[in-house]
Amino acid sequence: MKESQKSLVLATVPVLRESGVALTTYFYQRMLKHNPELKNVFNQSHQKTGNQPQALAMAVLAYAENIHDPSVLLSVVERIAHKHTSLGIRAEQYGIVGKHLLASIKEVLGDAASDELIDAWAAAYQQLADLFIDVESKLYQASVEKAQGWTGWRPFRVRRKVAESEEITSFYLEPTDGGTLPVFKPGQYISVRVFVKETGLYQPRQYSLSQAPNEETLRISIKKESAADHKPAGLVSNHMHGEIQQGDVIEVSAPYGEFVLNEQSERPIVLLSGGVGITPMMAMSSYLNKKDALGSVHFIHSARNPQVHAFKSVTDEFAEKGMKVSYFYDHGANQDNGAQQAPFDLTHVLPQDFTQADYYLCGPMAFMSHYMTQLRQLGVSETQIYAEAFGSGGVA
Repeated sequence: MKESQKSLVLATVPVLRESGVALTTYFYQRMLKHNPELKNVFNQSHQKTGNQPQALAMAVLAYAENIHDPSVLLSVVERIAHKHTSLGIRAEQYGIVGKHLLASIKEVLGDAASDELIDAWAAAYQQLADLFIDVESKLYQASVEKAQGWTGWRPFRVRRKVAESEEITSFYLEPTDGGTLPVFKPGQYISVRVFVKETGLYQPRQYSLSQAPNEETLRISIKKESAADHKPAGLVSNHMHGEIQQGDVIEVSAPYGEFVLNEQSERPIVLLSGGVGITPMMAMSSYLNKKDALGSVHFIHSARNPQVHAFKSVTDEFAEKGMKVSYFYDHGANQDNGAQQAPFDLTHVLPQDFTQADYYLCGPMAFMSHYMTQLRQLGVSETQIYAEAFGSGGVA
């Protein structure tokens, strides 16, 4: 990009702060109208709630603000690239997105969108698209090069369906071709794609793998998202709970995601989860159990009540093997279930040498924000905090 083009992009920051969501909302409407096949790729629930336009607006703003040094956004690019590869996004689709994004800028800004400005944003978009395409091609290649690895959608059969709590159900998935599975990193997720009759569309969602790697099955554990507070019921989570049964076949991506255990670190581990955020922690703790390494692990979990607390019998078993556990409930905590009243203060839970541990956090956005802020205030280094936010029943 020319320096003059970077300056023009930077000059649009005030407009993006003021009208970014309006722009991205218009963009999605335009693109999905002209390319309706992409409705099978994008989360239609997030379109209705406005979550997707909001997320894109924030990403476009961050890119414009850092146009002179986009390298500061590489960690964000990496996270988004993992999600893109789990969805099977291909290089040629960036051309479709770019066409509609530039057209949207021109149509929304009107006379303010000079030819020079559109050219500048075209160069900026191409620079970003090239970066994503490069990162994603490497992720695809790495997936294919793994033993038993694959790209795109692979059919899996539901071997077992198990209720873990009043609202979380596990699905044990096995390849229909009888093949074995690649080794994944504990904490990673897969995308699942199902046909939802109410919409007439295929809909993908990301769900964390909730058990340690093995050759036979992938396990995902899905929270059934009910309608509440003007939020619609989870389209795919309710479909999985209500329609998908043992023996049914669904489409599955290879595992992706960079929220994984740092196995190079020798520090103690604190797993801190809220609600269905327990799922990647189960993969991590199960993996550490296989390595006889639970003695340096502290598992802290918060749930609304005992009825929605999944996997408690498993973590209780891990506690007998040396893992320290702390449970917190909004309602129903008592001596019988071993839980304490939520919310909790980390200073009352963690050992005195808490700054020497690695922290893995997963849960709803508010939960994550609260405890990440608390860890920073306590002086825990950013390099020791690993986090993944969850949205409707799965990875956000």
